Amino acid sequence: MDDDKGRRAALTRFLRARRERLSPAQVGLPPGGRRRTPGLRREELAQIAGVGTTWYTWLEQGRDIKVSAGVLDSIARALQLDPDERALRNIIEAVEPYPAYAMDARWTVVAWNAAACRVFADFAALSPRERNIVWFAFTHPSQRLLLVEWEREVRGVLALFRSSTGPYVNEPWFRDLVADLEAVSPEFRAWWPRGDVRAAHGGPKTLDHPHVGRLVVQPTTLQVADAPGLRLAVYPPADADTSRKLTMLYQSARVARPVAHPQSEDDAAPAGRPQAACAPDVPSRADGGGTIS
Repeated sequence: MDDDKGRRAALTRFLRARRERLSPAQVGLPPGGRRRTPGLRREELAQIAGVGTTWYTWLEQGRDIKVSAGVLDSIARALQLDPDERALRNIIEAVEPYPAYAMDARWTVVAWNAAACRVFADFAALSPRERNIVWFAFTHPSQRLLLVEWEREVRGVLALFRSSTGPYVNEPWFRDLVADLEAVSPEFRAWWPRGDVRAAHGGPKTLDHPHVGRLVVQPTTLQVADAPGLRLAVYPPADADTSRKLTMLYQSARVARPVAHPQSEDDAAPAGRPQAACAPDVPSRADGGGTIS
């Protein structure tokens, strides 16, 4: 039962995030005046997919309803998911209860499983800038507490980022990200000019998770062969205790208190947008979210 609720919650966040990424113009619809939320409305997505608005609303709300493969395929087409992307999401979900996510060439998380949500952050509640792993590592207020060896690990993230983004150094998004990080992080200003590079993760990482304490994971990053710009990051446990805790976190169905996420001015959420939470219903030892590195 808990496992099923967790999967439905992950589907809810995924559907909402993908629907909000589509503009009316992308699907051949008129703008329709001022919109209170980004992307398509639920009724518009339902119309494109050929399903009832009420039924789709129930699906996105995570209600326990029956869904055929044909209907899911129609919704996937309406969301403009290509076959490679659907296959990638199946892989991400298949590795649960271990956290996994996919990131694009800009190091922005674009897909994730429920385990990653519980261990790291509720990615659907974050703006694209906040889902950039380098930005998250340097600016999220919980990182210095949660990442046991914060400086070593974050410098490692920076070295990996530099080694993989060489072809993009003259692109506006790259220059903007570097400039914004230099403006908000004294550590980034000090370490970026050193030019450190790294080709792979440097061994196990220890997290001080606010709900279950010490977690030791062994990050593994895989290149997606059919989509060179995508990489899959998986965080299997490095010991039996971490394996037990990851399973407990994944199976936790009830939602705990939301975690506040910092936002840049450029990526600020609309006023009044609720922060979605996916923290487990287990005793919390400290405020804060999970750690990405």
